[in-house]
Amino acid sequence: MTDIVDPETRSRMMAGIKGKNTKPELVLRRALHALGLRFRLHNRKIKGMPDLAFPKFKAVVFVHGCFWHRHAGCKYATTPSTRPEFWQTKFAANVARDAAVKTALLESGFRMATVWECALRKPWQVQATADLVADWLASASAEIEIGEVQAGRSLFSSIAFP
Repeated sequence: MTDIVDPETRSRMMAGIKGKNTKPELVLRRALHALGLRFRLHNRKIKGMPDLAFPKFKAVVFVHGCFWHRHAGCKYATTPSTRPEFWQTKFAANVARDAAVKTALLESGFRMATVWECALRKPWQVQATADLVADWLASASAEIEIGEVQAGRSLFSSIAFP
């Protein structure tokens, strides 16, 4: 199927998709800062350039978009119907890169949290997510994943590995 806009317009539209300082990331940062937590942003010295780095805890937080990073079972992780082969390849590369970064960080002694965009959509979810991240930082768990469970129920999953 052909594109409905000219190449210049498509290029401008795609250039507007941000990788840093996204709305989910900003709301989580605001909530964590309000809890008294201090962090570094987009540290290039750490593998994967995490959205938030907590040097004091040797921990990093990635705020992933459900669409781009393929949050399993999430209603926001849809696949466009046009050019499905392109999108499957793109998504597979993103997931593979995320897995490689996760492995490298855990092996190098970092603790890692993945916060999915769907866990930050409503104001009460933002505070609950920030509280979970703060509790995780105080714990000894190596990893946590926070996201909204499908079926419209706003439950958060916390997966910890010793």
